[in-house]
This record gives sequence, structure tokens and C-alpha cells, in this order.
Amino acid sequence: MMPKLTLKKKKSKAKKKRLSSNWQVQSPRTATMFKQLQIAIKRLTPSWQACIPIAILIVMVWGYAAVAQDAPAAEGPTTAELKVALDTLWVAIAAFLVFFMNAGFCMLETGFCRQKNAVNVLAKNLIVFALATVAFWAIGFGLMFGDGNPFIGLNGWFLSGADNSPATNDAYQGVFGSLKWAGVPLAAKFLFQLVFAGTAATIVSGAVAERIKFVDFLIFSLLLVGIAYPLTGHWVWGGGWLQTRGFWDFAGCTVVHSVGGWAALMGAAFLGPRLGKYQDGQSVAFPGHNLSIATLGTLILWLGWFGFNPGSTMAADPNAITHIALTTNMGGAAGGIAATITAWLYLGKPDLSMIINGILAGLVSVTASCAFISIGSSLIIGLVGGVLVVFAVTLFDKIKIDDPVGATSVHLVCGIWGTLAVGLFAAGPGVYSWYGEGLGPTKGLLLGGGLGQLITQLIGIVTVGGITVLLSTIFWLALKATLGIRVTPEEEFEGLDIGEHGMEAYSGFLKEGSSSGFSDTGKHGGMPNSPGEYVK
Repeated sequence: MMPKLTLKKKKSKAKKKRLSSNWQVQSPRTATMFKQLQIAIKRLTPSWQACIPIAILIVMVWGYAAVAQDAPAAEGPTTAELKVALDTLWVAIAAFLVFFMNAGFCMLETGFCRQKNAVNVLAKNLIVFALATVAFWAIGFGLMFGDGNPFIGLNGWFLSGADNSPATNDAYQGVFGSLKWAGVPLAAKFLFQLVFAGTAATIVSGAVAERIKFVDFLIFSLLLVGIAYPLTGHWVWGGGWLQTRGFWDFAGCTVVHSVGGWAALMGAAFLGPRLGKYQDGQSVAFPGHNLSIATLGTLILWLGWFGFNPGSTMAADPNAITHIALTTNMGGAAGGIAATITAWLYLGKPDLSMIINGILAGLVSVTASCAFISIGSSLIIGLVGGVLVVFAVTLFDKIKIDDPVGATSVHLVCGIWGTLAVGLFAAGPGVYSWYGEGLGPTKGLLLGGGLGQLITQLIGIVTVGGITVLLSTIFWLALKATLGIRVTPEEEFEGLDIGEHGMEAYSGFLKEGSSSGFSDTGKHGGMPNSPGEYVK
């Protein structure tokens, strides 16, 4: 047995040797390369050796993909579908920017108020958007944009009803006909309008700060966003009588800022000034406790305005977006410069609070006209707004309307000015193509047009202001008669953080130095204390 096995092994080895020799003779170069490859693989670490099968697999998949390219490709999205997607993306991004303005209002108003009321101001600005979301979804959006009559919408409660958005114009079938021009889904339309509604309610917060009961502010915010704001909004943006008359307000000088400003003015008037604010016929300084966060809030708001105004195109039109962004930015820049110079000359120093409110005044001033004016016109509009806000702050202080942050001066006064500016500076139909063939305000008075557009703008200002004042008065008086809108003197003296919320924003930090709870100096020789408080 053993000799036979040995013989077989020898024959097998001889056979393999012959085959190997034949292969090397036939393909010596290939054999050499194969041996070199074996040696190279052995020199690799185990982890690199493990990668070799993966690399082979990738090469095989690539080869299959190359062959599969010959097969018919699946159909991609159409041009119309891509446009809807891009428009929706832009509207969503713009809405997110406007939503982030809530953070700006938080910082701005908190910084301009006293330390002992910081939690209260933050809480109001935070909860107001949550309340606005529910109120606008349930009733506000339907009142504002639902089909109805020239004065009020009567459909679309809880965002319900027929709607085939993003179909536009004649192809649209639904209960929100006033928004049929926007080629985005209904959810995108609602989201964008919601953040605007929240802004209107937030404006009120600053004017009534440091003495209003928390629950009363919440109730008033619900009434404003659910009833007053959408009612006048329907007149202008919801196919109402002002829109059909030719009133133009591109991004909300009147619809958002003036409405919020009128409501804030009435709230400040019914509440009365803060304790100790006016003594012996003079205004006592209540300095804001943190101008650093107020400045940060201003920059956030400036950023948010690039969603507020350009986003109102509701379409990803590159020419429209960039033009409106430039006019918006120019208005804010000019307003800040004008307010700085005016405060320097009028009050003696380049006051930071005036720079802040000047920038915001310029941004508000161009909001109605930003799509209809040249960049040069936006410069002039912003300059006028920056000057107006300085004198408006001092005027409200003289008539003892106590507005700790200057909300009425910025949003009401400059909202009115910005609405009038459409009738003065509009370039006229056909100049800018993005608002439709033959659409847009007529040429402004200062550019060679007539008085027609200016008169229409004035009518809108008066009527929207009148109904907002009426409804706000009813709301405030009803709250005053039932719940009482003002905290007790003891709570106001101690601070609303403790009285209303039972906590402090700066626990463990040094509080105001004066035992009275007011500024220890009281008078600063004409210098500002905070935007709503000046001593002359």
C-alpha cells in the first residue's frame, strides 16, 4: 500500500509541475505579475486585505450600472413640479426667518426693560406665538383669507374646506380664492401668514410692559390675532374692499405694523404710565437693564426682515427677491443713520437706543413699498423714518403715553409713513415685472404720478386704524372691567418677575441700587433713559 500511494503522489506533483511550467511558458509576464500581486497582498495589514473583496464588489456594481444605463430612464419631475418645490422651499425658509424674529423681540424688549421684569417680558413674547398659532388656525386664517364678502371671510375655519393648491388662478378650486395667485401648497400659505399674525401680537407686548397682568395680555393676544388682525387683513390681502379699491401694502406696513401699533397705543393709554414715571411734570428715567441683548435682538430682527419682505413674493423669483432684499436693507441702514444724526443733534449724544429704533423704523418704513420702489427711493423712505422715530418717541413721552420700548413710535408712526410712501414713491405698473402685468400701485406723486394712489393709501390708513382702535378699546375696556388689566402697586414695585411668575431672571445677581425701585438719578439732562422715556 505505501509504495503505491507514494507513486501516486509523485505522479500528481509531476503533473502539477508540467501544468505550471506550461502556464509560465505560455504566459510568463502574467505569472510574474500574479506572483508580485500575491506578495503585495501578503504585505498588507489584515484590515486592508479585508477591503479587497469590497473593492471587487464595487467594481462589479459599477459595471452593472454601466450596462443598466442602456435601459430606459425613469421619468423625473416636470418643470412645473420643480417650480412648486422651489417656491415652497423659499416660502418655508422665509417663514422660518420671520418666526426667528420672535427671538429678536424677546431680546429687544427684555433689554429695554428693567431687570426685575425680564422674566415677564420673555414669557409674554414666548407664549404669544403659541397662542397666535391656535387662534389663527381656528378662526383667524378663515376670517382673513376665506371666501366671503368685501368685509369678512366666511370659510376655512380650522384650515378646512375645499382647496387644490398649488393650482393657481383659473385652475384653483377652493375656499381661499384670495390666495390663488400663490403656487404653493395650502400649508405653506398658512405657515407664512401665521408668522405675520404672531408678529402683530408681539408688537403690543413692548408697549404694555412692566405693569400689565399676564393673563390679560394672553387674552388680548387671542382676541387680536383671532378677530381684529384678520378682519382688517381681509380688507387688504383677503380680496376685501380696500384691495379692490387699489390699496397696496406689499408686506404689511398697515396690515401688520400699524395694526399692532394701534393696539399697543390703546393698551398703553388704558394702562397708564408706570409708577414714578412722571413726577413734577417731568419724565423720570427708567433705564433699560441690558442694551447688549437689545442690540442682539435688533440684529436678529434685521435678519428676519429678509424673510418678512422678500418672502412676501411667495415665489422663488430671483429678481424679485434680490431687489426687495436690497430695498429692505437700504431702508434699515438709512433709518439707523438718520436716527443717529437726529438724536445727536436733538438730544446731544448718539444714543444707542435711538440707533436701534432708527434701524427698525427704516425697516418698517419700506415694508409696504419694497417691491414697488427703486433703491434710491428706499434710501429716502428710510431716512424719513429714522428722523420720525426720534421725534415720535419724545412726543409720546410728552403726552404721557408710557411705552418702555418705543413700539408705537416704530410700528405705528413709521407704519403709517411707510403706507403713505407707496403713494409717493411707487415706480408704477410695468416697471417691475414680478407683481404681474399691469398690476401694482400707480406711479407715485413724487415721480410724476397723480394724487390718486396717495389718497387711496390714506383711506386705508384711516379705516384700518379706526376699526383697530375701536376693537382694541372694546377689548381693553372689557378686560379692565372684568379682570383688571394692571398689577397691584406692590407687585409693580417688587417686579412682575416675582409677582406674576415667582422667579427671577438673574437670581443671585445685584438688583437696582435704589430702594425706591426706580433710577437713582431720575434726570439725565436731556439724555434718553430707554426708547420711550426722554427728559427735556
